[in-house]
Amino acid sequence: MNLKKMFEMQKVLDERIIKEKGLEGQDLLPNLILALQVELAECANEWRGFKHWSNNREPRTKIDHFCPTCDGTGDENHDINLQYLEEGHAAEPYSKCQDCNGSGKIGESNPLLEEYVDCLHFILSIGNWFGYLKNNESVDELKRTTTKGTGVHAFMDVFNAIVYLNDEVICTTIIDNELAHYNYENLFSLFNALGETLGFTPEQIEAAYMEKNAVNHQRQQEGY
Repeated sequence: MNLKKMFEMQKVLDERIIKEKGLEGQDLLPNLILALQVELAECANEWRGFKHWSNNREPRTKIDHFCPTCDGTGDENHDINLQYLEEGHAAEPYSKCQDCNGSGKIGESNPLLEEYVDCLHFILSIGNWFGYLKNNESVDELKRTTTKGTGVHAFMDVFNAIVYLNDEVICTTIIDNELAHYNYENLFSLFNALGETLGFTPEQIEAAYMEKNAVNHQRQQEGY
């Protein structure tokens, strides 16, 4: 992954949000840390592997999105036909929906990957907050810490790393603090290990980040 580029892209997005929301001069780090914890929990919820009480413990890695024009039928006359049939009339002939080319689908998404990348956005934001990129030219060589081997442990390792980093923020000024930088690197490394445990490749993660970053800019444009 080109982490340097991703740090820079996140900085542009964060600066835009701060300017457009009038947040200049505010300490937003507690918000970022809490947001990361929330997103990590949502990622675990999509993973589902910890839900021993459920018969459905398979990760949610694929959701089909059906065409709203034809209601997923592939028939452009679907709405008209439904109305005709309810009125007791014969249906119109099948006409291939132009919006989905008759497939009934307009794409698919990977909820687990999307939630993982949402976490990545906030990890990058936290790093930018105390100038991690400025002090680490070899950011793309950030090592990947190994986990204890299971998905549950991988998630818990990241949660614990967030707590350690937050404790450092509370106890001291994080900027230029060696222990804080170490805790941040440990968090990022464990997060990378989690991605590997979930089966994501660096290429998948980077592509998903780029896509979501564009979505986030669009949301700001639309007054999100």
